[in-house]
Parts: sequence; structure tokens; C-alpha cells
Amino acid sequence: MASRRQLKKNINYIIGELFTECLIQHLYIPETDKTKADELMGKILKIQDEFINRISHTEAGNVKGFYKKFHADFNAKIDEVISALGKLK
Repeated sequence: MASRRQLKKNINYIIGELFTECLIQHLYIPETDKTKADELMGKILKIQDEFINRISHTEAGNVKGFYKKFHADFNAKIDEVISALGKLK
């Protein structure tokens, strides 16, 4: 298992890449729905805040289960964002 610090860095990296992709679509692709892109960027930042806060408050006694649920939830949210990015066009 990675340290919390490394996990936070990974979350920030993934969220940063998704935010950048959304911003590039918003600015440089003319067919993109600008309001949906703005909403998606806000959602991406909320996801980052949510998961950074969750990682900072680990459940005592059930650490392994906490991280399994954490990874599953994070992957599900990232999949939602990626599918929403595909629908912006």
C-alpha cells in the first residue's frame, strides 16, 4: 500500500490531467458545449476536494476495507468524468 502522501499526489495528478483535458476542450474545440464544460470542471474540482479529505480521515480498525472502498469509489467517479468528457462534443 502506498503512503497517504503518495496517494494524494496521484489523486492530484489524475484530477489535474482531467481538468486540463476539459479546459482544452472548452477553449480550443468549437463544438464543445461551454456551460457543460464549466460544470464538469467544477465537478472535477469537487471530486478532488472530496477524495483528498477522505484520505486524510482514515477509518481506524478497518484500514484495508477503507482503502478498497476508496479506490473503488475513486475509479467510479473518474469513469463518470471520462464519459462526461466524451459527451462534451
